[in-house]
Amino acid sequence: MNLRTIGLVIRREYLNRVKKKSFILTTLLVPILVAGLTIGVIALLMNTKDKVKSIAVLDESGIVMPYLEDTETIHYTDCSGEDLDALKAGIADTPYDGVLSIGALDPENKTVSADIFSPKPFGMELLDNIDNRINRAVEDYRIASYQIEGLDQIMKDVKSNIHLRSYTVSDSGEEKLSEAGVYSILSMILGIILFMFITVFGSMVMSAVIEEKSSRVVEVLVSSVKATDLMFGKIIGIALVALTQFLMWIILSGAIISIGGAALGADLFQKGNPTEMVESMGVNAADMEAVTAQVSSDGGINEVLSTIRNLPFGQIIALFLFFFTFGYLLYASMFAAIGSAVENEGDTQQLQLPLTVPLMLAYFIALYAFRAPDSSIAVFGSIFPFTSPIVMISRLPFGVPTVQLVLSMVLLVLTFVFMAWLSAKIYKVGILMFGKKSTWKDLWKWFKQK
Repeated sequence: MNLRTIGLVIRREYLNRVKKKSFILTTLLVPILVAGLTIGVIALLMNTKDKVKSIAVLDESGIVMPYLEDTETIHYTDCSGEDLDALKAGIADTPYDGVLSIGALDPENKTVSADIFSPKPFGMELLDNIDNRINRAVEDYRIASYQIEGLDQIMKDVKSNIHLRSYTVSDSGEEKLSEAGVYSILSMILGIILFMFITVFGSMVMSAVIEEKSSRVVEVLVSSVKATDLMFGKIIGIALVALTQFLMWIILSGAIISIGGAALGADLFQKGNPTEMVESMGVNAADMEAVTAQVSSDGGINEVLSTIRNLPFGQIIALFLFFFTFGYLLYASMFAAIGSAVENEGDTQQLQLPLTVPLMLAYFIALYAFRAPDSSIAVFGSIFPFTSPIVMISRLPFGVPTVQLVLSMVLLVLTFVFMAWLSAKIYKVGILMFGKKSTWKDLWKWFKQK
């Protein structure tokens, strides 16, 4: 290979693509769309409310109605004493959207039955809200039925919310707080990002090869540049283009979201009612307050911040770049070989399958790795070269034995060298083959040619 020639190909690929109007428009429009969708979704979730529902309540138990307090989306009317069948039959002619029937109190089991009737189904948010309030009424009734003075307070006092602190101990005996949730989130994010990078960038290489082959531009190029130099130059050039665009997306999206959030932040959340949001998810607001107080008193937030500070970001970033670089080069070289063997993307399905299977396998193992990072399947996936770039990066936050890490890196580099050599031989022949739909048998013949 001629490094100078590869450098020229990289420069050509990079400049030709970044100067295109489509690249510039995509680079500018995507962050605007991402930021707009992000702010819009948050605004909708916080401020969009369901239409106010009017519920007629027939409470034969006598204990539930006091707990059915009106909210911004639900209005209750006490219709106890009225005929249930008459209300159900004529509900379409009444101002009510539904009829809630609370059965008579069962003194033996200390419970009630509850049914709601409506012309059309209610949403889960409304039903969960009502269900939560009925259960709270029954719980309070049961506590009061024991006629023990201060039992309500006793029940609150005996509730426990122990938070298990996790520490990692170094060889020198130094203890560091470690919150497993932080490692899990980081593991999942790293695995997904690497999966997306390798899949998207590899497909871009294949599409670029097919485009040049179908337009016969490649015939002109290989007359002055070796096919192998052209393949590697294209792979690296497209990677630099994609990385440039991705970096610009991050910078522009962050800037737009920060500016938009600062401008709209004062009004964005003011209509949100935290208590209603908590209750709509079926969580007792009192319990949520207790959990919040416990987390605050135990320094739960401090544990998260301490865990983030203790993360070996330098090591993670360096290894991320290593596994991204060689993982991308491994798959991009194989995608390039497949692109050279066909004349349109419709013919790539059969040849592309053996590449997508290990990628998908790596993705699913990575999703499992953050739950059990030292399981046999996670360890195997982090060492096997075709899955290691994605799986190993998912295991990194939890700590990986040096032996496994070195073995994974060595095998990945060796596999890349072998597959790049194999792909280059196929690319050199396939890029000039026209008029025939290639098969795996053809690729094997091209590989054996000298």
